[in-house]
Amino acid sequence: MSYKSFKLQRDLTSTLNYLVYLPKSYSPNIKMPLILSLHGSGERGNNIENVTRWGIHKILRENDDFPFIVVSPQCPEGEIWEMQFNALKDLLNKIKNDYNIDDERIYLTGYSLGGYGTWNFAILNPETFAAIIPISGGAISPKKALHLKGLPIWVAHGDSDTVVPFEESKRIVESLKEHNPNIIFKVYEDKGHEVCTSAYEEPELFQWFLKQKKHNKS
Repeated sequence: MSYKSFKLQRDLTSTLNYLVYLPKSYSPNIKMPLILSLHGSGERGNNIENVTRWGIHKILRENDDFPFIVVSPQCPEGEIWEMQFNALKDLLNKIKNDYNIDDERIYLTGYSLGGYGTWNFAILNPETFAAIIPISGGAISPKKALHLKGLPIWVAHGDSDTVVPFEESKRIVESLKEHNPNIIFKVYEDKGHEVCTSAYEEPELFQWFLKQKKHNKS
């Protein structure tokens, strides 16, 4: 696999482990789109290889020239992504310093615990991302999600999910859709939490990501 493992040292006691996927076609002379990928609760801890179990990483294992740089941090054991938001900002700044990133095409996605992280990190930093894909997650409140009324969003959730209720996504989409015409809501009928992985296999998903640029947002 085309991964490299790193540690972001923030102070004497705080580090954030993360993986970087570089496509075979990456060149320091060419700007590349970036995906920040947030994993679910089962991948927390200090074994960085755990973050490759689910979600987008199945796609990466099958494709050594996926047309994005993908950065996958690991949330520490017992924490949630909301406790790491300052670290995620530092990580994005470091990645932009280390690689030739297209600042108009920085994307955010996550599933389950990472779906919550995706909604809530974007709510606090809507100007950072060209688009987001929250899967099987939820947000702090539909009202605060109105900060995302200008952001393209692809939402995915199984309507029989017993881990994160389907209503978590539905209520945010219903609150936003009157203000944001750029929402796609993929409902997986009679499916549960397992859509965390299968949603990334939608053939048009990443082509949709590539079409979204920050200057295109309304």
